[in-house]
Amino acid sequence: MPDRRQALALLSSTLLLPLGARLPHAQEAETLSRAREAEPRRGGTLTLVEVGEPTTLVPLTDSNTRTRNLSTKVIEGLLRFDASFAPQPLLATGWSVSEDGLRYRFTLRPNVRWHDGKPFTAADVRFSLLALKKIGPRGRITFANLVEVETPDPLTAILVLSKPTPYLLKALTAAESPIMPAHAYSGEAYGESPNGSAPIGTGPYIFVEWARGSHVVLRRNPDYWQPGRPFLDRIVVRFVADTMAVSTALESGEADVSYSVALPELERLRSHPRLAVTTASDDYLNNAQVLEFNLDRPVLARREVRHALASAIDRRIITGTIFYGHAQAAGSTIPAALKAYNDEAPFAHPFDLARANRLLDEAGLPRGPDGTRFALRLTFLPGPTFRKTAEYLRAAFMRVGVKVEIADGDLATFIRRVYTERDFDFNLNGISRLFDPTIGVQRLYWSDGIKRPLPYLNAAHYNNPAVDDLFRQAATEVDEAHRRDIFRTIQGIVGPDLPVVALVTIPTVAVQNSRVRRLFNSIDLAAGDFSETWLAP
Repeated sequence: MPDRRQALALLSSTLLLPLGARLPHAQEAETLSRAREAEPRRGGTLTLVEVGEPTTLVPLTDSNTRTRNLSTKVIEGLLRFDASFAPQPLLATGWSVSEDGLRYRFTLRPNVRWHDGKPFTAADVRFSLLALKKIGPRGRITFANLVEVETPDPLTAILVLSKPTPYLLKALTAAESPIMPAHAYSGEAYGESPNGSAPIGTGPYIFVEWARGSHVVLRRNPDYWQPGRPFLDRIVVRFVADTMAVSTALESGEADVSYSVALPELERLRSHPRLAVTTASDDYLNNAQVLEFNLDRPVLARREVRHALASAIDRRIITGTIFYGHAQAAGSTIPAALKAYNDEAPFAHPFDLARANRLLDEAGLPRGPDGTRFALRLTFLPGPTFRKTAEYLRAAFMRVGVKVEIADGDLATFIRRVYTERDFDFNLNGISRLFDPTIGVQRLYWSDGIKRPLPYLNAAHYNNPAVDDLFRQAATEVDEAHRRDIFRTIQGIVGPDLPVVALVTIPTVAVQNSRVRRLFNSIDLAAGDFSETWLAP
């Protein structure tokens, strides 16, 4: 902790006081107080409150943000990235790439142990990346070119690729490509391992318990490889049913942080003396609210019908009324944050009720005596803004004669209904479009998801071999100008085909008690590890 003289010198330099000048006693006391607050303090329990509960605590088979945000406190990746997207060491301390781009060599951190005491080795890296390639919703795409992971010694892992993979390093974070203990899994029976609900990691916090429907408890890892970290003693993640419970917990001091606050509550909570509101653009996840048409339904297999429904949507209502100005209208499924690749023009379906009605009339879908042309069933990702958007879509589509039934359900029901049972007509989903279109956007259109369904993989059942081939080319193209052209060609096809409509880009909004310091420590924001988070007095 800074001594009295250091603290006063710091404030003197800040206020540009003459050398040797003295501050009044009250100001000296305030300065010392600020200096003490700036020094991280050990101890305490941080309580995070969220609406909804994850289906698993390891993002192997389900990469939903609820899972990602919790798992990264326990499980680590090879790398992390700072706000400028520069790679930083985590479980890997060094890395190099061969000239032909086909071999990635990682030097692993020595003397790291899993929370059960077993040593972390290159065998765990090999197991994890090959498992992600086999069953990961995005891993199938991320590691499509991964042939083998060589382990010449316990602290060296060499990724051998069949083709160059220009996005690979950025995919090696804890949330995106978690490194799991090979000894916790029996062969390839991934779903049978208890590790999904009681994870063993190498991270700053150790899993204690998961009381389903209530909470998860983590405790400080006393043997964490990073000396002096973490600062917190415990983390409690509470699951509640609605946003009213979130606001109540934050205002009463029962909870310290939430990413689930209802947007209408933000201004009121911002005025609370003990709370702070942070709105940040997550350029790693690039989250978006999207509408996915089930192309297995004959009426929605018709492109003119999809165009008509897209023209019935007024995004200004979604951004202004539902998101209270905290979201931006989206066009292309490739996010605007990826400026080199994004092309909005092919997705231009502006709000135009006259056009929507005309297209439906021309499609031979007239209104019946009650004004209805046909009916659709809508399912939505659980969450308050998704419910409100679903209700808006029901009203918007009714204006063009399409009756919408909304199907409720929790996250497990949503995943089963969309990706297993196919019991929906269109789907309101939350998609992380991520740091590269190959990882985050390809899966929206990838026909592999029809043959081998997984959560968040081609819910539309869009099948276009030309688009598949273009995505394959982009995945291995190292010439950046050519890669940009490929992505723009893809957008020129899928924009008019329109199996997916991007509605709005969603920022990360956090409300935290003012005593919580250093909440975010990576570009991944809410999926940081809390290793640097601490509580002021």
